[in-house]
This record gives sequence, structure tokens and C-alpha cells, in this order.
Amino acid sequence: MTNSQARPNALQHPAALVETAHIGAGTRIAAFAHLLPGAVVGADCEIGGQVLLENDVRVGDRVTIQSGAQLRDGTRIEDDVCIGPNAILLNATPRQPRAGHIVVREGASIGANATLLPGVTIGRKAVVEVGAVVTHDVPPNAIVTGNPARIVGYVELPHPNPPAAIVAQPFRPDEPAARKPAQVRGVWLQRMPVITDLRGNLAVGEIGKELPFAPKRYFVVFDVSSREVRGEHAHRTLHQFLVCLKGECALVVDDGVTREEILLDSPAIGVHVEPLVWGIQYKFSSDALLLVLASDKYDPDDYIRDYDEFERIAAKLS
Repeated sequence: MTNSQARPNALQHPAALVETAHIGAGTRIAAFAHLLPGAVVGADCEIGGQVLLENDVRVGDRVTIQSGAQLRDGTRIEDDVCIGPNAILLNATPRQPRAGHIVVREGASIGANATLLPGVTIGRKAVVEVGAVVTHDVPPNAIVTGNPARIVGYVELPHPNPPAAIVAQPFRPDEPAARKPAQVRGVWLQRMPVITDLRGNLAVGEIGKELPFAPKRYFVVFDVSSREVRGEHAHRTLHQFLVCLKGECALVVDDGVTREEILLDSPAIGVHVEPLVWGIQYKFSSDALLLVLASDKYDPDDYIRDYDEFERIAAKLS
């Protein structure tokens, strides 16, 4: 089929070169776009001018691809994605002659002039900011920027009353409470005793008092380079208690409905994270020292590492 042949229910500019018959109803294609014969485009999409879709490209419904974007063979775009002007989704580089499909999950946004390297997956509702160069997978809801792209924040989930992220000390100096719930289900903020002395300061926690469980394991996160991201999982049965002993880092907690970011910048603040809470640690300072106490020994089967699976499990608790 050539671009001169009619496609029912699709609007195509006469100057567009559309060689594929697989165009969904309501899709609009602007001038000088080029869609190769094997490309598949869903319904109600917007394809801008000078866009290139190669043969092995699959585009879902209600996708916007703005002018000048290039989607190379092996690209998979799910529903409700927005791709900005001149974004390039590669299927090969000099060092990666063939490295698998690029997948952009539902609701994600790719900024203008962004470059996605072969084989990466952009998670659901994630945001790739303008000019970013994505070299690794981007988690769901993450916001990435830079070259190479780094996580700088997380998108709020839809919520009737989205809470403000906690970005300062969780406890006011005059607040009497020693333990209080966060806005995310299954997360508790704990004030830890700190004893100040001329010889040095001491932070302490007792089982059954500040510590809600008897730890069977601990690990320490330190020397995290370039403010990398840690965590990105939930546990089925494990409880964790986190204290940043030195420096600072941010803890993102998510129960599938509400998301909060908690700044950990003092050994006077502890956070108890119950099972079935998605947790992420990032924004590590160069001197950060994060202590994590766990309620049980390491068990790989206790981890939930796929966010879609976590959402399905969390939905049953709502």
C-alpha cells in the first residue's frame, strides 16, 4: 500500500509516506512522516512531521510521537506514551551492533532530544527528561535526566489527596511522639535516642522499644557512587528498619496507592518498613552510611522485584 491509498478512519497528510496498512482508527499522521511497511500503529495516535518508524516497530493506542522522532527496528511502545521531538530510540551502536528491543511501558514520557540505547526498558509512567541519554532500564515512576541518565525523583501516583513528600526532619523538635505512622501504609517513623557528650555522641535503639522486631541480619550501604539507586523491591514477609548513621540519603516508600519520600539525614531518625511496601533508596551523599536491620535471614524468594507484580499484590490489601 502506498501513501496515496486511503486508510479508513485515519487522517494522513498527503505529504506523509505511509507504507504500512496497519494504522488504527483515529490516528493522525503529519507531513513528511515515514512509516515503513512492517510498522504497526494503534488507534488515536498522533504521529508528527518527519517521524521515522522502521519495519519492526509496534506502537500502542493513544501514543503521541512528536516531530523528528526516530523509532528503530525492535521498538515496542505501549499505550498512552508521549515521545518528544527528535527523540531517538536506537537498535544499535558501534559497541552494541544488536542488543534487543527497546520497550517503553504504558504512560511513560520521553523528552525532546532524548536518546534511548538498545535493549533498555522504560517503566510505567516513568519520565525521561529533555536530552537524557538512557543507558540502563528506568524503573516505574522514576524521573531520569543527564548523560548517562540518573534518577532524580519519582512521579506521584494518582491519588485524591496526594501527600507532600517528607523532605525535612520527620519529627519537629517540640513533638512528643516517639513513633508515628507515615502516610504510606506499613511505614513508621521512629525517633531514636541520641545522647550528646563532650567525648562524642551516642545513638541507641532497644528491641521492644525503638526496634519493633529482633533483627536476624543487618547490612550497611556505603560508598554509593554518583548517587546511584538501591532497593527497588518489596518483601513478602520481611520487616526492615533503616537508619542513616552518617551523611544522608532519601527513602521512597510506596504502598501501591500513596508514595512518600523521606529524608534520612540523622541517626536520630529510624524508619520501620513492613512487608509489601515498595522501597527505594537514592540521593546518597558521598559519605552516606545506611544501616538496615532485617527481621529474617536472606531469602531470595521473599523479594518482589517486578513493580507490576507488586501492584497486583498490593491491590488486594486496599
